[in-house]
Amino acid sequence: MGIGAVERDTGLSKDTLRVWERRYGFPNPGRDAFGERVYPREQVEKLRTIKRLMDHGHRPGKIMQLSIDELKALSQEGENAGSRVELSDDLARYLHMVRAHQVEELRRALGQEVVRNGLGRFVTDIVAPLNVAIGELWLQGALEVFEEHLYTESLQVVLRSAIANVPQSPSAPRVLLTTFPNEQHGLGLLMAEAMLVLEGAHCVSLGIETPVWDIVLGATSQSADIVALSFSLAYPAAQAVDGLSELRRSLPPRIEIWAGGGTEVLGRRLPDGVRAMNSLSAIHEGIKSWRVRHAS
Repeated sequence: MGIGAVERDTGLSKDTLRVWERRYGFPNPGRDAFGERVYPREQVEKLRTIKRLMDHGHRPGKIMQLSIDELKALSQEGENAGSRVELSDDLARYLHMVRAHQVEELRRALGQEVVRNGLGRFVTDIVAPLNVAIGELWLQGALEVFEEHLYTESLQVVLRSAIANVPQSPSAPRVLLTTFPNEQHGLGLLMAEAMLVLEGAHCVSLGIETPVWDIVLGATSQSADIVALSFSLAYPAAQAVDGLSELRRSLPPRIEIWAGGGTEVLGRRLPDGVRAMNSLSAIHEGIKSWRVRHAS
C-alpha cells in the first residue's frame, strides 16, 4: 500500500509515519519504481494495532518494537480485565445496533433518548458510557474502523440536532470551541458544547484541527470570553502543552483557555492561565465561577 492509502487505512498521518520511520525504524517501507514508499500488509496490520493501543493511552515509544503477537496480547489484556462500564439493556441494545450496522435505527433510538432524558442526561448517562464501551471494543480489535465511524457520525448527527434545538443565549460567556492540528476526535468537543449551551453559554465551534493562529483570529472576531479545547487520550502530552503555551501567549489575558478531554496532560501542571476541565460535570462549576468573577 502507498503512504496515502496507509494514512486513510490507519488514521496515522503521513508525517507521523515518516517520523516513526526515522525515530524507531518502523514502519520500514519499500520503494516502488518511482521511489515512493510502499508498505507490506503485515506492517499495515501492525500500524492499525499500534493506533488502537495509542487511542487508549499507550505511548508509541513503549510499544513500537513489540511484535504483532505481543501487541495483540497487550490489547487482549484490556479484554481480559473486563469492561470498565456496566451497560444497561438499552446501552447494550445500542451497541448491538452499531455492530449490526443499523444506522437509521441507531439514530432514531438515540434521538428518542434525548427527548426522554433531556440533553444533559443524554450526554452523561448515555453517550459517556457508550463511548467507553465502543473504545474497549476498538482496543480489542472487535470493532471495524467503519463501524466506529458509523457510531461516531450517527452520534454527531443526533447531538448537533439536539444542540440546535436549545435556544441560543445572547449572554456571556461566549465560548469558542475547537481542537489543535492532528486532533481528529471531535466527539468530545461536541459533548462539551452540549453541556455549555445548557449552561446558557453562547457557543461558536470551529470544528477540529485549527492552527493556533487561526484560533486567535477566530476568538478575536467572535469576541470570545473563553477558548475551549478538547484533547483525546492519544494526543501527545508535550504537543498539547506546547500548543496551549503558544495559545496563552497569543491571546489577550481577558480570554480564558479551558482544556478538557482524556489526555494525561490534564492531570499534570498546565501552563499558567489554562484551566483544566477534568470532566463534563466540571463545566457547570466553570461557568458558574466565570459569571461570579465577571458579575460587574
